[in-house]
Amino acid sequence: MRKSIMSQSGTGSSLPSAASWLSLEKLAHIELSSEDPDHPFEHALRTDTAQGWMASTPGPQIIRLCFDKAQPLRRVRLQFREERVERSQEIALFATLHGSKKELVRQQWMFSPRGATDEVEDYVFDLEGVTAIELQIDPGRHDKAVFATLEAIQIE
Repeated sequence: MRKSIMSQSGTGSSLPSAASWLSLEKLAHIELSSEDPDHPFEHALRTDTAQGWMASTPGPQIIRLCFDKAQPLRRVRLQFREERVERSQEIALFATLHGSKKELVRQQWMFSPRGATDEVEDYVFDLEGVTAIELQIDPGRHDKAVFATLEAIQIE
């Protein structure tokens, strides 16, 4: 897994087989605004763990996957989990195509330990020539002391 810490300055109905998801570890360089050493980004790429990625600093975070060569983008599946703290999260997903950054989706979700602890977003696209995917996570829209997490990410 190649990664670096950055400076601070449609839904689908069925999941494809594991073989159809892109091998992000092999196809992309990952840039992160921060990373908890006990919850590295690699955990969000594995289906055999429930640990996921976690930021090392509170507040908004960025995860950018920079592809070694342009890729078609058909689907992005994101999974988040929060079992301890009630919080309102906002995510925004961007794609870089032909040198321009394009917002694909923006979504808000309210986590509650008393019920809504899991969020799964499964988006379908038909894009060619994607050179980067960027996920912006604001884990606590009204509480900047909250840490961002990402249980899993899969891209097809």
